[in-house]
This record gives sequence, C-alpha cells and structure tokens, in this order.
Amino acid sequence: MEGWTIEQLEGKDVFVIEGQVAIPNNYSAGIVGSRFLVELRDNCRIMGIRCPKCDRCYVPPKSTCMECFGQLTEFVEVGKSGTLLTFTVDHHTTPVQTASPPNVYGIIKLDGADTGLLHLIGEVDGKAVKSGMRLEAVFNEERRGSILDIKYFRPAEAG
Repeated sequence: MEGWTIEQLEGKDVFVIEGQVAIPNNYSAGIVGSRFLVELRDNCRIMGIRCPKCDRCYVPPKSTCMECFGQLTEFVEVGKSGTLLTFTVDHHTTPVQTASPPNVYGIIKLDGADTGLLHLIGEVDGKAVKSGMRLEAVFNEERRGSILDIKYFRPAEAG
C-alpha cells in the first residue's frame, strides 16, 4: 500500500486520534554508568570519575571531560553528603514518580565532586528547603542497580 502525497491530502479533513503506545526497551548504561550503578547497588558507595588533566570530578560519572575533552577512567569515591545548589517543588502526579506530591527535586554537589547530582529530597517540607543546606543520601534497603537505589537525600544531621 502506497502512502498519500501532499497533493492528495490538500483540502482534506485531518483527524487526530489520541492514544498511547507502550514501547518496551532496554537501556545500556555503558561501562562508566554500569560501574556507578553497581557501586550504588552492592556497596552503597557514590562514585565519581576524575579527569587526569584538569582534576574535575564528575558525579554522575561520564566518559569524557566537559572542560578539556580528556578520556575519563579514574573512579573515585565521593561523599554521601553534599550541598544543595538549587531545587524545585513539583505538585503534579506522574506515573514514573512513586512518591506522592509535592515532591522536592534538587541538584546536590556531593563532597569531593565538582558537578551536581539531580535527585529527590525527602524528610523535609518543601517550604523548609533552602539552597546551601547540607543533605545526606538515604539508600533503599533493597537495591537493584538504579539511581533510585538512593531513595532520596535528606537534611544532614548537625555534627
């Protein structure tokens, strides 16, 4: 069956049918991402990757330095605590978020890292969240090799 040409469609009614199509897929995290996820799952360790040329540490890790385009291979453990750089409060329900709204998402610069990690912030009211506050990772009891092995970040205990 041949398709229609533009000329054949000119002047015709156009119908839009709304719907959803489920497209199952698999995603490979690659060598660098897999090491990051395995460390989360098996050891509750957050790993970064350091550039040998400019000394930047990326979390989550990547294979190429964004500053000097050097090849990255040196994994380093970074802290489970860090500083909240920025955040947003989401009041919408989505099928991919298991927590009930409102949800607070933030970019956390972990101790020892030069970049921020986007993640959920828990155990705090959205009105009490402030940029610059200290947060610590809370890991799920059952981990599967996903970024969600970190359940959320919560305000760090003073000490």
